[in-house]
Amino acid sequence: VADMNGKILKQLTNTPGYDAEPTVSPKGDKIVFTSLRSGDLELYTMNIDGSDVKQITFGLGYDGGAFFSPDGSKIVFRASRPKTNMELYVCNADGSDLRQVTNLGQANWAPYFHPSGKKIIFASNHKSVSRGLPFNLFMIDIDGTNLEQITYDGFFDAFPMFSFDGKKLIFSSNRN
Repeated sequence: VADMNGKILKQLTNTPGYDAEPTVSPKGDKIVFTSLRSGDLELYTMNIDGSDVKQITFGLGYDGGAFFSPDGSKIVFRASRPKTNMELYVCNADGSDLRQVTNLGQANWAPYFHPSGKKIIFASNHKSVSRGLPFNLFMIDIDGTNLEQITYDGFFDAFPMFSFDGKKLIFSSNRN
C-alpha cells in the first residue's frame, strides 16, 4: 500500500515468487491478485489490509488479469489451461461457480466488466490468421453469448475499461 505521493506504507504479501496483478473490489474491501505461492499461477483474494488470504482458482495454468464485477460479487479473468488457449472465465468472488465464457482460440485477455455487470469487454486476436496482430476489442455476455466486435483496427487495441456510467470507453492502442 502506498500513499498518494508513492511512499510505501505497508507490504501486503511476503511470499517467494510472483504476487502481482492486483485489483481492488468496488467496495474497496477486497483485493484479487495472481500468485505463484501454490506452485501454479492461481487467483487469490484478501482483505484490503492483506489479511484473510484465500486461493480461489485451482486449475493448472496461468490465471490472471482479474477484475471484480461492479457489485463485487463476481470476478472475470483470463486463463491459459493445458486444453485451451488463453480464454476468459467468470466465477463468484469466492471462486465458486467457475464458468468458461469464451472458446474462441488464440489469445483472449484483458477482460473488464461493463457497468451493468452483464457484459464483458476484452481484447482478442481470434480473427487473426496467425498468432499475432491484430488485437481488437470485443464484448460478450457473461454467459458466453452475443459476441460483438467493438474495434476494427489492424494493429493492437487492448486493456479496455468503461467509465462508471458506461458512456465512455478507454483503451490502449498502437494505431497511428
